[in-house]
Amino acid sequence: MEKYNITDKVELILEKGYIILKPKSEPRLGWEKAFKKMHENGDDEPFMNDVIEDENPEEWI
Repeated sequence: MEKYNITDKVELILEKGYIILKPKSEPRLGWEKAFKKMHENGDDEPFMNDVIEDENPEEWI
């Protein structure tokens, strides 16, 4: 169980006659709290403007 990082939760997948057990991952666990803290600290401002002032859409055709 340790070798495959399986703790207390698993994902059960039925595929082509096989039962596959995968560790249940929660990759975004804690993101909401982290984003809230970033906002409170003012760290959620974009690094650069997402609109380019001299952009010419015709160049992309």
